[in-house]
Amino acid sequence: MGIGCFGAFDSCKAKTTSTQAADEIATNNVKQFSYNSLRSATRNFHPENKIGGGGFGVVYKGVLRDQTEVAVKSLSAESKQGTVEFLAEINMISTIKHPNLVQLVGCCVEYGNRILVYEYLNNNSLATAILGSRGKQVELDWGKRASICRGTAAGLVYLHNEGVVHRDIKASNVLLDGNFDPKIGDFGLARLFPDNVTHVSTRVAGTVGYLAPEYALFGQLTKKVDVYSFGVLMLEIISCRSSSKAAFGEDLLGLVEHAWKLKDEERLLDIVDPDLTDYPSEEGYTNRAVPPLAGVSR
Repeated sequence: MGIGCFGAFDSCKAKTTSTQAADEIATNNVKQFSYNSLRSATRNFHPENKIGGGGFGVVYKGVLRDQTEVAVKSLSAESKQGTVEFLAEINMISTIKHPNLVQLVGCCVEYGNRILVYEYLNNNSLATAILGSRGKQVELDWGKRASICRGTAAGLVYLHNEGVVHRDIKASNVLLDGNFDPKIGDFGLARLFPDNVTHVSTRVAGTVGYLAPEYALFGQLTKKVDVYSFGVLMLEIISCRSSSKAAFGEDLLGLVEHAWKLKDEERLLDIVDPDLTDYPSEEGYTNRAVPPLAGVSR
């Protein structure tokens, strides 16, 4: 069912050549695509087909011969994601299934290329929908935003019940289908977390603005790392402000610090996106004892 290092990422020695990587992948029950078929599907990886990108590579929209739309994630030669992370992502997403997790269609390892093929979600990422330029943002009412929070939480609970810590929960890794239902993607940094282990010491990986303090400072990985990131994500969904770019007040506070300041001043509703005019305020704040925002710790 899985490659040799599934369930033992930290102890598995990375194989570095493309031939060795292909041998590992061949043991996995994942559909293999030829490089030429994916090149054709993306019109030779044409810039007009680009739908996303980052430190690990570029994502293109593709159309297979049977007219199935897919998202083709082509990892660059300079990608920070090495063979171990590539194999880990294949294993994670091919062995766990949930409506709120992106489905892996297949992969390609030819001529030194490392490519993942995912289901295509036509509303792109949550980052584009709520944090992108004004021209690309989508008007999401409270019902849609709350549904995105619940769906993302459901996917995260499933991962944690399966002993998986994602390590990179953020707006660009939450994709939206045609109904704006969320699906968590990008499992390149994921780690298995045995039930009998309280924490794992590891190198810090993730995205600035979403990192739990104890993880960022000491490299102590627990499932709470994902919970913290999810709390930050909820603040972004509510405020339509980026945790890594937004700055508030004369002290240039980050989003989390700004939220705590507003809470202490009993002005927590000021965090809400001004374009969101119709929402149940009792769900977010009362003048009585205010519970901590989910996932955010002081």
